Amino acid sequence: MLRKTKNLVILRSTGSIGRNTLEVVRNYPDRLKVVALAAGRNIDLLEKQVLEFKPQLVAVERETEAWKLRKRLGSQKVEILHGDRGFEAVVSARGSDLVVSAITGFAGLKPTLAALKKGKDLALANKESMVVAGPLLRKTAARTGAKIIPVDSEHSGIFQCLNGRKKKFIRKIYLTASGGPFFRVPLQELPQKSLSEALQHPRWKMGPKVTIDSATLMNKGLELIEARWLFDLKPEQLEVIIHPQSVIHALVEYLDGSVLAQLSQTDMRIPIQYALSYPERWPTELRPLDLTEVEKLEFYPVEENRYPLFTLARKALETGHSLPVVLNAANEVAVRAFLDGKISFGQI
Repeated sequence: MLRKTKNLVILRSTGSIGRNTLEVVRNYPDRLKVVALAAGRNIDLLEKQVLEFKPQLVAVERETEAWKLRKRLGSQKVEILHGDRGFEAVVSARGSDLVVSAITGFAGLKPTLAALKKGKDLALANKESMVVAGPLLRKTAARTGAKIIPVDSEHSGIFQCLNGRKKKFIRKIYLTASGGPFFRVPLQELPQKSLSEALQHPRWKMGPKVTIDSATLMNKGLELIEARWLFDLKPEQLEVIIHPQSVIHALVEYLDGSVLAQLSQTDMRIPIQYALSYPERWPTELRPLDLTEVEKLEFYPVEENRYPLFTLARKALETGHSLPVVLNAANEVAVRAFLDGKISFGQI
């Protein structure tokens, strides 16, 4: 039987998730085809991606970048658009099967929602869209029949542990967190930690915003809210534990005391490939996980005085209503100010 090629749309192809997604596409040129790309302002990298993957449609943030890219690409047969109209056209690209939503922050909501409205299956890496509009995204997907497949390693782990199992038997779900770069730093030193120190994540290579969120543990707070809506769970069923080795990405505890865990190397190409191949599993050239090399698996509770933003996120999750929207917006502004050198780490 001939295998159908999946036609992909990648939102923010120049970011960390986007680049890793294209790495998976390189490994499976007979199974995956890029039909549309969207990016911000990094047209140097976007130009290389267009030349290599030859999408039919591309969108960028501003008209200036669109003009520059059009001039550079010359006779290449690709339509180049910009702004909201461009991003909406990309998610509606003719023949597309799966939209990879990898835009960071609230900016990812509109194109993510547009994809679901079109009935496109969604590989979701933009947690903020689910944080601020989870009920709306779930309702839209249910109406159009679109599938939402999580890309974040923790949510992918939950998705895999739950696959084919009844939700009514779940007691708790645990997301794991590495603890970030400051897990063992004395508390009195935390407020003055520098930007360069905060960007040194011990396990994952991510974009700057997500890396800072990992240092404050806001990332896990947002992921709890995302999990609430992705899997339709109650706030009291969701927990986070610190796991410095980042080998176990998620655990699902059932009513009978059994716990299922998803383990893998700390490489984002694994959950990305699973989202692209779902419901199949494709082989990978990545080195398999060797637990004899890991030697030990440690677990710790979250210290509220070390991660006060996580406590805020937990309260927003439990209170609901518009608080997750406010939380996400305030965090985006604070992190941007820290990245721009306007406030200290402690002031976030």
